[in-house]
Amino acid sequence: MTYTEIEYEVKDRIATVTLNRPDRMNAYTFTMRNEMLDAFDRIDADDEVRAVVVTGAGRAFCAGADLEAGGDTFNKDKRQDMFAGEDVLEDGTPRDGGGTVALRIARCLKPVIAAFNGAAVGVGVTMTLPMDIRLASEKARFGFVFARRGIVSEAASSWFLPRVVGISQAMEWVATGRIFDAREALEGRLVSRVYAPDELLPAAYGLAREIADNTSAVSVAAIRRLMWSGLSATTPWTAHEADSRLMAAMGASPDAAEGVTSFLEKRPAEFPMRVSTDLPPQVPDWPLR
Repeated sequence: MTYTEIEYEVKDRIATVTLNRPDRMNAYTFTMRNEMLDAFDRIDADDEVRAVVVTGAGRAFCAGADLEAGGDTFNKDKRQDMFAGEDVLEDGTPRDGGGTVALRIARCLKPVIAAFNGAAVGVGVTMTLPMDIRLASEKARFGFVFARRGIVSEAASSWFLPRVVGISQAMEWVATGRIFDAREALEGRLVSRVYAPDELLPAAYGLAREIADNTSAVSVAAIRRLMWSGLSATTPWTAHEADSRLMAAMGASPDAAEGVTSFLEKRPAEFPMRVSTDLPPQVPDWPLR
């Protein structure tokens, strides 16, 4: 696929996905949705990619859905460009486009870091909730503005947001629909760190390199799935069962042997396993999208 609304680059084993409609503050479209889905398919298929950084071009991260269509922006009966195709629920309801991206990111086998360089509103913030780490510039602004637009929170955020920040904080933000700054996002646990604008991307890449340089790709993929699956485990015993199966599988693996041996020999590890071919079948899985 040729990308027109995102940029995709792999360097030093880090994939960068840049939302790239700076003239529209990177507002989200059906085209951007399709390009994001394709990019994350590429990320999972490429064993050279060990971590992902997602950011925005220009002064915004993503200003939310493109509202150029006016009052019919979210009207499925009048927006065939947004709701065309066979991507529907069993009852024929069109699937929420932001949700298809969020679920694809949730299923990703590589850790994903959001670097909020500017405004992240609506789907511009909800699609990042299944990303593993969110970092923000001091200039970033956030808003779960759906109730102010007469619609509902989407991108599976009714599942993700309370798990990320807690139900009380989630309801405050979605019920008011107000815009808030990076400091409030940090205090509310939406982001884990706030940086000066020129320090944001170096910090994101530094974290990505720490993952790429020191860890087993298969271990990280398995842990990522365990963590997200664990959020909906009914009891800690359910999580224990999943942990146990993967400890048994990975404990006998070449990566485990290399991890221990390299530690004892006081040298950098060279993990031989590849996500594309060596992921244990015990790793939890979900539908592709």
